[in-house]
Amino acid sequence: MIARFLSLLLISWLLGFVWFAVDLPRAAGDTTVTDSVVVLTGGPKRIDRGLQVLRDKQAQRMLISGVDRNVKAKELAAEYADADDLFGCCIDLGLQAVDTRSNALETARWVAERKDKSVRLVTSDWHMFRAELELQQTLPKNVLIIPDAVQTSPRLMTLFTEYNKYITRWVAAQLGV
Repeated sequence: MIARFLSLLLISWLLGFVWFAVDLPRAAGDTTVTDSVVVLTGGPKRIDRGLQVLRDKQAQRMLISGVDRNVKAKELAAEYADADDLFGCCIDLGLQAVDTRSNALETARWVAERKDKSVRLVTSDWHMFRAELELQQTLPKNVLIIPDAVQTSPRLMTLFTEYNKYITRWVAAQLGV
């Protein structure tokens, strides 16, 4: 009986991993408009995608969550020289987050201050499931989250690690932890 249960658990985990690896989230539609856009640092092209959302007027303001505390706004703006005007008017730097869970907490505080009703979440495709789960756990239920994944070519080990983190957080969320 125990062997069957463990076998079923293993098969379920394997099928879930296959689904996770082959059905990574995609970018949001180009016509999708939200109150704001939140970019989680940690991967290439994420900030670029957030800047494009602002340029296309698909959001009014952007939070870059998880910026290193030693990075100054002017230094980051210099990295994206063609977006200098956006850094002056429409971008906030979140300096408190150090991981996905604290990204969600930082975002929730920012969204509450702004009284946003919709948020476009920008992160890497392989990271989106867990990032969205964390945001769902921290934001009020009436805030719409629009996933906008940056396409990558993740390595198998990256997918394996992220899937296990996602499953762990999903189980914890179901248990109310």
